[in-house]
Amino acid sequence: MNITTATAANAAGTVSVRATDQGVPVELHIDPRELRHGAGHLAGQILALSRRATLEAAALRRGELAAQGMPDALLDRMGLPTRDEVARVQRDDDEQRQPTSWLRSV
Repeated sequence: MNITTATAANAAGTVSVRATDQGVPVELHIDPRELRHGAGHLAGQILALSRRATLEAAALRRGELAAQGMPDALLDRMGLPTRDEVARVQRDDDEQRQPTSWLRSV
């Protein structure tokens, strides 16, 4: 059986996660500079990147199965996202991460 994976990284490229289409992280890279932000922040990044990599891998898997002739209806029932769905989720995630203020709390 072929295992489909994808990698997602933060904007700075300092944290990256490679995960399977089933959501299993198989590789993690953390630049030591990220450790200064604290465990909670790092854990949040890892979880978000794991979700993003899983979604991307699932879309890749859908493409592989579609190329082998599997009907879209069956791919939908399997819960495999389309490229458009991946793009929409990533766009929504990016919008949620935009700063609402450039001021920091004191």
